[in-house]
Amino acid sequence: MTETAAEPSSVVRAVFFGSGSFAVPILDALAEMSGVRVEAVLSAPDRPVGRKAIVTPTPVTVRARDIGLPILQPARVRLPESIDALRALAPDLIVLADYGQLIPPVLLDLPSRGFLNLHPSALPRHRGASPIPATILAGDTESAVSLIFVTEEMDAGPIVAVAPLDVRPDDTAVTLEARAADVAAALLRRELPEWLAGRLEARPQAADGMTMTRPLRRENGRLDPARSAVELERQVRAYQPWPGSFIESDKTPGGRLIVKKAHVADGDAGDVAGRFVVTSGGVLALATCEGRLMLDKLQRAGGREMEAEEFVRGHPDLVR
Repeated sequence: MTETAAEPSSVVRAVFFGSGSFAVPILDALAEMSGVRVEAVLSAPDRPVGRKAIVTPTPVTVRARDIGLPILQPARVRLPESIDALRALAPDLIVLADYGQLIPPVLLDLPSRGFLNLHPSALPRHRGASPIPATILAGDTESAVSLIFVTEEMDAGPIVAVAPLDVRPDDTAVTLEARAADVAAALLRRELPEWLAGRLEARPQAADGMTMTRPLRRENGRLDPARSAVELERQVRAYQPWPGSFIESDKTPGGRLIVKKAHVADGDAGDVAGRFVVTSGGVLALATCEGRLMLDKLQRAGGREMEAEEFVRGHPDLVR
């Protein structure tokens, strides 16, 4: 499948779909682009957040308000009234990033210059809802941001352009996403004018190497000592801030111990996977099937974050 954009008119009417923090720098890049006018921004509805259930707009909604762009927040983009509102805008171009809803097929051909998506992975690797955590979980040392066509199959559309993204050994989902967002914004600034001028050609994704990610759920955060310490340390970094990583044990206060930061160390011959160990230096560790997960920063459910040494002093019976 090969698609080529037509020659641009004087002003390209664009609509932006986005919700999460990853999309904010991309919206800025589109809004600042010469020859492009953002007619509206579609984002998820305001939702209750936190224990106090404070109704909160998405990061994209906040940014769109700051720069004075019209905002639509349909509960479902596939509803007839949502589709009618988009048709009324008559966009030449739609750009999507971190929106959070599947796009109905009826909208895919609405913009004459393309319905484009910025996805933070080296497609076809890590398609789907959680590419940033999946990149860290897999131990990838290199990734990318891909500018692609939106198609009916999720993240399977032809690739317009790609920009490399390095993955650092200490990256969390928060730090990697922030860097990916900057890379995505730079990619859009550089390549969208080329696309609109008809100087780029979309190419099909590779036939092999595809992996699919799923939406994260709270239960995904459980740290399983039947897995290696290396895998669990990646999980601690990958699942920040959501869903977090935790240990469930009758030895932990309240039955659950949230792990905020960890590192890997060699295990001892007498280690039993699933048991806590306190080193001679007072550091708390979880023994796993392979190595120890050293628990640097911890938090009881409903409590405050603390260093492992402080936690051990307050819970001397933890390893008995």
